[in-house]
Amino acid sequence: MERRSNAAETVGISRALASLEVALMAVSAVAMAAIMLVVTLDATLRYIISSPLTWSYDLIGLYLMVAVFFLALPDTLNHHGHIAVDIFQRLIPLRLRHLLLGTGYALSTWVMVLIVWGAGQRLKTAFLQDERIAALVPWPTWIAYLLVVVGSSVLVMRCLLRVYGHFASAIIGREVVDMPPPPTEAGVEEI
Repeated sequence: MERRSNAAETVGISRALASLEVALMAVSAVAMAAIMLVVTLDATLRYIISSPLTWSYDLIGLYLMVAVFFLALPDTLNHHGHIAVDIFQRLIPLRLRHLLLGTGYALSTWVMVLIVWGAGQRLKTAFLQDERIAALVPWPTWIAYLLVVVGSSVLVMRCLLRVYGHFASAIIGREVVDMPPPPTEAGVEEI
């Protein structure tokens, strides 16, 4: 009874987290669209009336690219969209496979926690000291650090769920965590 309760709680947490990841992915998509619009407008103004947007590259580099990258990371992990070497995965015994995956996710979680911590420290400093870039438009830098903290924090939560799921799978001997589809099912043609 307790196992079912824990599994149901994990599924509920995963679904709630997936909703947050979809929202972050939507913001990432809006940032990507904004990049395309700003670049198009900048190029149009540059070549038609010789008056480019002086602030476009700062806006894109400081905020929009950071949003595109860091806010898309958690949803990409949730859908197994990151690069993975899984050609030999099915050859490894189930318990060992999950033990290795759980260990890998635990190490990845630690790296992401360090990124969240470092970006959080920079966010605090940049916000309190009102740090701005040295440009025609002095954009505040704390917003970029906030985007890193938010995206990386959600990624840490997804990684923690994977750590739990893989170690639980290794212990009980059956898969209780979502696994990526084999390469042939993911649209990769067989050779």
